Amino acid sequence: MRNFSELLNVFPQIGRVEWVGLRPAHRESLVAVSSARLERALGLSGDHYSKQGGNRQVTLIQFEHLAVIAALCGRETVQPELLRRNLVISGINLLALKTQQFYIGHALLEGTGLCDPCSRMEDALGVGGHHAMRGHGGITARVLQGGEIHLGDRVQLAASDQLALTLEQRQQGT
Repeated sequence: MRNFSELLNVFPQIGRVEWVGLRPAHRESLVAVSSARLERALGLSGDHYSKQGGNRQVTLIQFEHLAVIAALCGRETVQPELLRRNLVISGINLLALKTQQFYIGHALLEGTGLCDPCSRMEDALGVGGHHAMRGHGGITARVLQGGEIHLGDRVQLAASDQLALTLEQRQQGT
């Protein structure tokens, strides 16, 4: 049986980039793109948060939480651009990555904390939007190694590269 610290470094799930959005300027609408460049120590090229240093270079939200947020707001769906996060990721628990190093494609990021909702969620989602996002706002990250990212790219814990590859090979029967 593994101890707690060993469990934190074993992460067999592999996530997937479902949506990428850039904020060209403060308070402007996000622009959905199919690929973007992550710049080391800066963030996403073309995003107004892209600047030297800081722990909020990239914001990520869990795809599976979009349905929860929509339900809590009394909506059928919620479009990612309303939530003002850069990346929507499916198939992996983002909260487990909040203090870990992880890959998106070939870019290496480090989770820096929770991405709590701001008061703008009331405007974007209606009354109760802020509370609907609480606990579902995703995480923030900084870029340790840059690279181009694309829709469909893999998202995985850096410490579990080999484990994830081995599990995927087993699932494919190779």
